[in-house]
Amino acid sequence: MKRFALAIICGVLATSAVAKPKDCEALRKEIEVKIQAKAIPSYTLEIITAEEAKNHDSAMIVGSCESGTKRIIYQRNND
Repeated sequence: MKRFALAIICGVLATSAVAKPKDCEALRKEIEVKIQAKAIPSYTLEIITAEEAKNHDSAMIVGSCESGTKRIIYQRNND
């Protein structure tokens, strides 16, 4: 019985984590921390729509948020 209850709890937690769309600003901050940890001196992170992302050939898509309607793009600046 304990295993069954544990399985149910784990299933509910996993489902709620998957179902909640990621906030774009929170995801941008997470990505920014990772970039700063690599000591990259100059870069740009921008939140744009999924449609706009199709036209950004020079930038790399590093995140998707708001149920896939927006993208976070990364561009390293040459200073």
